[in-house]
Amino acid sequence: MNEIEIKRPASPPRRPIARGSSFYLAMRILPPERRRAMYEVYAFCRAVDDIADDGGPRAARIAMLDRWRGDLARLYAGQGTTPLTEGLADPVAKFGLKQEDFLAVIAGMEMDVKRNIQAPDWEALDLYCDRVASAVGRLSVRIFGIDDEKGRLLSHHLGRALQMTNILRDLDQDGAMGRLYLPKEVLANAGIADRDVGKVLANPRLAEACGALAVRARRHFAEASAVMKRCDRKSVRSPRIMASVYRALLEKLVKRGWTAPRVDVRPSKLQFLWAVLLYGIV
Repeated sequence: MNEIEIKRPASPPRRPIARGSSFYLAMRILPPERRRAMYEVYAFCRAVDDIADDGGPRAARIAMLDRWRGDLARLYAGQGTTPLTEGLADPVAKFGLKQEDFLAVIAGMEMDVKRNIQAPDWEALDLYCDRVASAVGRLSVRIFGIDDEKGRLLSHHLGRALQMTNILRDLDQDGAMGRLYLPKEVLANAGIADRDVGKVLANPRLAEACGALAVRARRHFAEASAVMKRCDRKSVRSPRIMASVYRALLEKLVKRGWTAPRVDVRPSKLQFLWAVLLYGIV
């Protein structure tokens, strides 16, 4: 009888950063040490996001997220790194990245894993945005060198603005996975009572619901801009680029409209180049 070999699951591979991606272009202007730290945070975010989005049994994906929690606990307890956390050790030590923010990102991904989010209320959506976007901002602002008070406020507003823009951009992509992030309040105000995702996305009154979320996103962009005006200019070069490009993306989505079939809209490379020229050179 042959001996059965039991192998520990391999560490999830790190997905390389696309050189033409919005993140790559916005972070490329950072000094090398800060840039490397941001790329490690990005790699973490992509890894846990892939767990949430790539399918498979829910229990297995929750176990993978729990593995991340355990490995982060080891790192912060000074018990060494694992293949998952070895790239994070240096940024955590140099920039004082907080364990609670990494855990918040994981908790946000877990919200997607446990069940398909469909028409949450505003409070639940705000919590989701805080975890999957603003928590990433709280990690990032420490690397950028923004002081804690302004950094947390910027993370709050810019994270929500970016995530709401992504929600509006990815309506059909999320719908194909059975997800609908538009709050139930805006659907009700638009007179959309159906909760079937496909029917909601085909509803002729969808524009009213999406418009309400766009208004909220614009407010967060405006608040983020006000915070960045009070920060050292060098420290907010990257977030200014992201805000500029995604605010333009939001307006392109609004201009395109919400009637199905919806043409895919993505950030413009020319917009990025302009933003880099405008904010990336100090």
